[in-house]
Amino acid sequence: MTVALPSIDEVKASVDSSLATLNASLRELNREEHKAHDAICDFLEKQGFAVIRHAYGLDTSFEASSGSGGRLVNFNAEYDALPDIGHACGHNLITTSSVAGFLALSALLKQYNLPGRTQLLGTPAEENGGGKAKLIDAGAYKGVDISLMAHAGPKKLFPGVVSDGVGGVLMNARKEIHCEFTGKSAHAGGNPWEGVNALDALITSYNNVAVFRQQMQPDERVHCAFLDTPKVANVIPSYTKAYWQVRSPTLKGLNRLMTKVRNCIEAGALATGCEVKIVENELYTDIKINDTLCDRYQSHMGKYDRNVLKRHEKVLTGSSDIGNVSYILPTLHTMFAIPAPDGCFPHHPSFAAAAGTDDAHDEAVIVGKSLGLIGWEMVTDNGLFEQAKTQWQECLQE
Repeated sequence: MTVALPSIDEVKASVDSSLATLNASLRELNREEHKAHDAICDFLEKQGFAVIRHAYGLDTSFEASSGSGGRLVNFNAEYDALPDIGHACGHNLITTSSVAGFLALSALLKQYNLPGRTQLLGTPAEENGGGKAKLIDAGAYKGVDISLMAHAGPKKLFPGVVSDGVGGVLMNARKEIHCEFTGKSAHAGGNPWEGVNALDALITSYNNVAVFRQQMQPDERVHCAFLDTPKVANVIPSYTKAYWQVRSPTLKGLNRLMTKVRNCIEAGALATGCEVKIVENELYTDIKINDTLCDRYQSHMGKYDRNVLKRHEKVLTGSSDIGNVSYILPTLHTMFAIPAPDGCFPHHPSFAAAAGTDDAHDEAVIVGKSLGLIGWEMVTDNGLFEQAKTQWQECLQE
């Protein structure tokens, strides 16, 4: 016998009711910046969830789950802060929205006693750590059918576009290059001709990339940090070290760009007579946007009087390891707007201040409710789920 499902308005009312009683606790959780792993796990255990701490071999990851049978919906909780400026990327709000979504879907599955499962995955080290890529390798997403998360941003996310958020945002693929130059020391004043200058090799490679920038595509980016350089001026340095981040809108474009940047680095070594050791790691892929999930997000946010764009074709030139997840299963990585001063953007102290306000928290909870409603649809609506899955499969072939 087919069980009649509640209407989406009835489901929304249930979500609103279940989260209303937890809002004060969620607000306290939102403020936690140091020891976030333990704070989130303690909170979830108080709500009656079984939690695996330090999950999948990562010290600061965790996993909570609920429900039984049916499809599995994953929510990703990021909570890493930035050195010196705290939650300037709004990861406290990512956690709030994902925890709220997980709580909402868990409550729905229990209330209506329907088959379906949900997972809240603590995904640390998105900022220069590739946490989700490591979790993928460790099997954290095995068996997951749909992955959901949301990232905060300003209302003016793109030039000339003002909205309460964007369902689907294109982001750059990214990879790192670590390089070490080895030469030969000599006295810089007495016998410099006997030295092989590792600093010259590093500077030459940097200048090679600087010249190459003229031929890069508009949305491509290359950044460099010098990690080990000479501390005195009167010695020809025998060792230098640097690392690069290379970004391009697609994985194919990134592979092409990586080859050219690597050539620039190797040319610096060749020109100066140094040896160079190059290591490539921490691949963040581009994001495969899923129109079905974006459409459902836009629809549910509309029920909370939020004007959200379904998607935007301009590439947001940052990167995220959620892209790696989107290559293995249908994924939603939405951007939602929080009140912030004009010109305020992630990775700036002003955004850290905006991300810590009550208004920003309230927006994150509304986003979490919408994510929970998407999770409900993916568990209960076979047609919508198959549509999302088919679109994902087609997107991989592009």
